[in-house]
Amino acid sequence: MKYVDTWDLETIFPGGTNSKALQNKLEAVKEEIVDYQKVLQEWDYNKDSSVEAMQDILNRQEKIGKSLGQSATFVQMWHDAYMNDEHANVVMGQVMDLFSEMRKLSNTFTKKLVAIADRDWNEFMETDALKEVSFVLNETREDGKRLLSEEEEKLIAELNKDGLSAWSRLYDTTVSIMTIPFIDKEGKKTELSVGQAMNRMYADPDPEVRKQIFENWEAAWEKYAPIFADTINHLDGYRITLQKAHQRKDHLEEPLEYNRMSKETLDAMWSAVANNKQPFIAFLNQKAKLFGMEKLGWQDVDAPVALGDVKTTSLTYDEACDFVIENFDSFGPKLSGFAKHALENRWVEAEDRPNKRPGGYCTSLPEFDESRIFMTFTGSSSDTSTLAHELGHAFHSHVMMDLPYLNQGYAMNVAETASTFAETIISNATVANAKTDAEKASLLNTKLENATAMFLNIHARFLFEDAFYKERAKGIVSEKRLNELMTEAQKEAYGDSLSSYHPHFWCSKLHFFIDSVPFYNFPYTFGYLFSLGIYAEYLKQPAGFEDKYIALLRDTGSMKVEDLAKKHLNVDLTKEDFWRAGIELVARDAEEFIHLTNEMK
Repeated sequence: MKYVDTWDLETIFPGGTNSKALQNKLEAVKEEIVDYQKVLQEWDYNKDSSVEAMQDILNRQEKIGKSLGQSATFVQMWHDAYMNDEHANVVMGQVMDLFSEMRKLSNTFTKKLVAIADRDWNEFMETDALKEVSFVLNETREDGKRLLSEEEEKLIAELNKDGLSAWSRLYDTTVSIMTIPFIDKEGKKTELSVGQAMNRMYADPDPEVRKQIFENWEAAWEKYAPIFADTINHLDGYRITLQKAHQRKDHLEEPLEYNRMSKETLDAMWSAVANNKQPFIAFLNQKAKLFGMEKLGWQDVDAPVALGDVKTTSLTYDEACDFVIENFDSFGPKLSGFAKHALENRWVEAEDRPNKRPGGYCTSLPEFDESRIFMTFTGSSSDTSTLAHELGHAFHSHVMMDLPYLNQGYAMNVAETASTFAETIISNATVANAKTDAEKASLLNTKLENATAMFLNIHARFLFEDAFYKERAKGIVSEKRLNELMTEAQKEAYGDSLSSYHPHFWCSKLHFFIDSVPFYNFPYTFGYLFSLGIYAEYLKQPAGFEDKYIALLRDTGSMKVEDLAKKHLNVDLTKEDFWRAGIELVARDAEEFIHLTNEMK
């Protein structure tokens, strides 16, 4: 079938970022915020404890939230598809100012919830109209008990612009001006951007190219390391100060609360990874043998494996769409039917053209109850997996659209569940369709790159960040010490299996400098393994599993993860067993890769 590989943005706001309809929308939201502020300030539970008063406030929040979400999504989509439109940043600034106003009012609302007596609150949450959203309201109220005075919280919100957020933006600005030198075989020297250098360093088939870029890469990050050391120290020092002010016991309490999970679950997950990573170490050792190396260097971990005269499989966009729909159907008709609808109705921007930003994502148009997907399709099997991954995200949102607005918000750790599940379906089908053992080994290598990232690379990130926070709480951590902490973490996570490490990885990894979410690492491994655990359950009883899977997804915004897993899978996330089952699925891929490549020697 034929599919259009570009978005239809005119159906959202005609006229692009100069859209009159968009400006009218933003003006209307301004007025709604003023009205909402007045209603909120006048509301006093002790004078009006009616459910209707609370519902009015929640309805106003929802309407404004959807309007701002729709506007922000449109502007971001337009900017990413047409990066030469400078006006997009201007309009996004308008939207962000309105979001800022709503964040301030959010603290006011939360303060009013905290002020309600516990007995009254509990009775309030038992009313028919509020019981369904009581989990989120209880969560908001509990978080609110940590807040300082309303004026202090407003001051913090203002200071964040030139504090937490400013340090994060400084990192982005510094990285944007960095270049990595590279000399090709003809002796021509070029300056690569950080993104270009990273892609080539990890993906180039020539080990000498990878080695040269990695050495120059390390040198470049070392040159700018004093700036990044200041940045990470002050960014996380600022965060530690806020955590203390909000009465948090330690640096992990905030990210764990954000991800609705316990420390026991986190420990069980990492323990399962640490105790079961040998198959992936063996996989890396096998790659080293195939490359004629004693051990892989840091830059070789994700290098492609090409055996014999294997030719890379390439699909057209139409073929990839049909492949995804067909294999989704092997899981269930609802997933495949949704994907077909999304692809036929131009929910995906996939055209390979200049002037698009790199990467891929799924985003929401809350006023339409729809999602949109951004990517660039070049024909590789990896691109087909990306398409499936983002459609998985969209399906997750789709099955929740009829729920109360408050119950549609799910945390980062479970956000990767449906996407990874969908990607697993397609990557398994891709490997199964391999025409030769050499092609199969190449595809297994690509699949296992994800596993080594989740079990080894991200484990190293967590070990480093955990150690860094502990030392930062006592004072500034030097660049030398940051390098030592990172190297120690990498050696522990990779089982000392590499010939070289990346001491300045703490500089080069954006995730350590993101201001919005602390510990932007373990949720990836959680989502990956949680999804694999669900897939393992599916393999046990595939008949009728799609409905069980959808029921689980629908609860991701209104439960702690331990309760979610117990209710839908009857498993205990605080024990290693569940996590081990997911790891064992991928371990089989590592064993098959080793077996295939041994046979081909």
